[in-house]
Amino acid sequence: MCALVVTGTGLTGCGSEDPDAGTNGVGKLPAATIQSKTKKAAETAATVRLSGTVVSNGTTYTLDMRLKADGGTGSVTSKGASFRLLRVGEHLFLKADAEFWTHQDGKSDNTSADTAAAKKLEGMYVKVPTGDPAYKRFSGFTDKDVLLDGLLTLHGALATDGHHEQSGIRTIRITGDKGSGGSLDVSLKGTPYPLLLVRAGNAGTLRLTDWGKDFALEEPSKKETVDYGRQLPTS
Repeated sequence: MCALVVTGTGLTGCGSEDPDAGTNGVGKLPAATIQSKTKKAAETAATVRLSGTVVSNGTTYTLDMRLKADGGTGSVTSKGASFRLLRVGEHLFLKADAEFWTHQDGKSDNTSADTAAAKKLEGMYVKVPTGDPAYKRFSGFTDKDVLLDGLLTLHGALATDGHHEQSGIRTIRITGDKGSGGSLDVSLKGTPYPLLLVRAGNAGTLRLTDWGKDFALEEPSKKETVDYGRQLPTS
């Protein structure tokens, strides 16, 4: 029996062995059809976990988010500051340390009162009002449809780029403009979910895992929550 061999260009077999044998068959399809099928699979999946980096407007965000239709939860790191996001329906909560809140107003001369106020927010879930600018800036990280629709788009002429493997799962890779427009590894096992995205223009790399695996999503207790009403004090 001939085993698959991992090479610099992907997975190859011995002799004339079909690299798509025993797969879901999408590896034999045109790149545009593969992209269409993987987008549909992503849209209909109940849940997903996104981890990796996204570069937006010159800022790099490191994400580890679990998402479902009615919200999401996880961590975001940017410019050395880390915080947790939790959205349940329309209600968005942000949890961070005192240093994060101290620097949210952009001042370099924060007073002792500012520091004391930030200390009170440390470790608490701060409810972000829907009308606050922070809501628009951060809620997208918790929105499965918005994130996937914006991320799973390759730019330029589509083509397949060989068979590969991600975390033990065989994949077919599709690219835009021979890779300069991004690349996407699609699972050849079961549902053709996207597993690895390399964004165009060095705009980040994301792993997409735990497709369809449910997780708990509930609002924090009132004891853990700070609600300022219509606007955050430091936004």
